[in-house]
Amino acid sequence: MENTTEVTEFVLVGLSDDPEVQILLFLTFSLIYLLTLAGNLGMTELILLDSRLHTPMYLFLSQLSLVDFGYSSAVTPKVMAGFLTGDKTISYQACAAQFFFFVAFITVESFLLAAMAYDRHAAVCEPLHYATAMTTRACARLLTGCYCCGLLNACVHTANVFRLSFCRSNVVSHFFCDAPALLALSCSDSYVSEMVIFFVVGFNDLFSILVIFVSYLFIFITILRMRSSEGRQKAFSTCASHLTAVSIFYGTGAFMYLQPSSRHSMGADKMASVFYAVVVPVLNPLVYSLRNREVKSAFKTAVGKAKSSIGFLL
Repeated sequence: MENTTEVTEFVLVGLSDDPEVQILLFLTFSLIYLLTLAGNLGMTELILLDSRLHTPMYLFLSQLSLVDFGYSSAVTPKVMAGFLTGDKTISYQACAAQFFFFVAFITVESFLLAAMAYDRHAAVCEPLHYATAMTTRACARLLTGCYCCGLLNACVHTANVFRLSFCRSNVVSHFFCDAPALLALSCSDSYVSEMVIFFVVGFNDLFSILVIFVSYLFIFITILRMRSSEGRQKAFSTCASHLTAVSIFYGTGAFMYLQPSSRHSMGADKMASVFYAVVVPVLNPLVYSLRNREVKSAFKTAVGKAKSSIGFLL
């Protein structure tokens, strides 16, 4: 008979057992996390303080920055603590909480990307009706929908994974609590759970990608009809950056989740997850915002005010 003793904590294998490599990884993750905090929280504050950025596009960007900060913070601090102290254990409840918040923020981001694509479609394809289409109420409804979908999706996945029994081993072959690694430890039949993950993630991604694809299809058609080559070049550059980030986000997620557990390679999953959970949040402020002329202008203004304030105090 199988051992039916339920686990009360998990042990995260992490990325390396070599102490020297762990120190290097701790420094690397710390630098990336600090850049994530500075980039995303700084972008949110900049948009909040500068009235010129109080538009639907920058409202979505501010929420995207908060979400990036959220799902990075759900994973990275625990990973850094493991590198520093060597303690890689995590309680059952903490593992479930980490999984819940990670899934919630990731789902919110996927729908935010779709909402941003729709906003750009309205701005480029229907500029005369943009003010009436993207009102404050419309933006609030889109954001509310994104967050509600994220919370609902997190509830479904957390209940789906943690209803299983974990009685064979408590060693998670990952650096955080993620679905594929947890399903591999279950002594219950995980087929239904795998199918739930496959179909729910597939539906969410398909819906978001469809909105993004249709929005950008009409955007590209509109851009090709523009007479100004400078305007076309600027619009293509903006779309290319956005679509690159979208491709990275959805491509990595599909690689990790949309395949049966029998085909999963935990080593490949770990490397994909590092990029997905740690690197992408620090790239988004650069991809979406720092190349924007209005944001650069607002940043220069903020720096000038800060210098003036420091000079006045001195």
